[in-house]
Amino acid sequence: MERAWHDRPVTARLPLMWRTVLGLVRACHPEPAAAVTVVAGLLAWGVGHTGAGIASVVATVLASQLAVGWSNDRLDADRDELVGRVDKPVVAGTVSRRTLGTGAALAALVAPLVALTTNPVAALCATVGLVSALLYNWPLKSTPVSVVPYAVSFGSLPAFVVLALPGAPAPPIWQVAAGALLGAGAHFANVLPDLADDARTGVHGLPHRLGATGSGVAAAGLLLAATVALVLGPAGPPSWAGLSAVAVAAVVLPLSWYGSRRAVRVGTRPVGAFRGVILVALIDVALLVASGRVL
Repeated sequence: MERAWHDRPVTARLPLMWRTVLGLVRACHPEPAAAVTVVAGLLAWGVGHTGAGIASVVATVLASQLAVGWSNDRLDADRDELVGRVDKPVVAGTVSRRTLGTGAALAALVAPLVALTTNPVAALCATVGLVSALLYNWPLKSTPVSVVPYAVSFGSLPAFVVLALPGAPAPPIWQVAAGALLGAGAHFANVLPDLADDARTGVHGLPHRLGATGSGVAAAGLLLAATVALVLGPAGPPSWAGLSAVAVAAVVLPLSWYGSRRAVRVGTRPVGAFRGVILVALIDVALLVASGRVL
């Protein structure tokens, strides 16, 4: 017997348009998308962009994040259905594969066009980062070099922010290195909750080959290295803000790892490690900007 209207899930009671909008929001991987966009905005402010420059940087990065997230869920739809990922909008029926594919294509076109409002060099850098991330979604996700697109895309983020300044100045090497290290660490932490499901569906990237323990160690080591690069990279002695960032990372990362292990024991998704990555990245950039040592 069909369930009464008031007994259906909240999303099922919404009009079709709003269900689709909600599905698109959930399919873009909102937590990392928001975190990366906020980090880009903070960096843009820290390096001295005007309001218009900050808006261009944020819009470019947001469009790129939408393209990557939507294409990821579109390409993974069959695997998500196979393992019963009802938290995924396609599996839950709140958004169609066609809508995700169309949205991803449009966002991928918009991002470079918005980046061009800064300068061509910055736009090229942003495009490289976007293409690299899309190549992770297919075909590099299930290869031994799955970490490379993360390193390239995250390394290109601070480079784009600096290149987008008038005159397209060269980005500091330590910023690019820190971004690449952070991205590589994020890759290992991001995959941890899905190792078992990925194994069932034939995904065998570098984290899968290292296993849960190896990936956890790699994630923590790379994230600490990224934080140290941000602290020691700028000229002069380390600031109190930078040293605070190292201390925070040293505390947050083990706690997030413990949270993931606890989640496994109680039968929930172990997303603590990845949320720890997001928190460390936000704190690192906020303290970097507060110290005035962004360039």
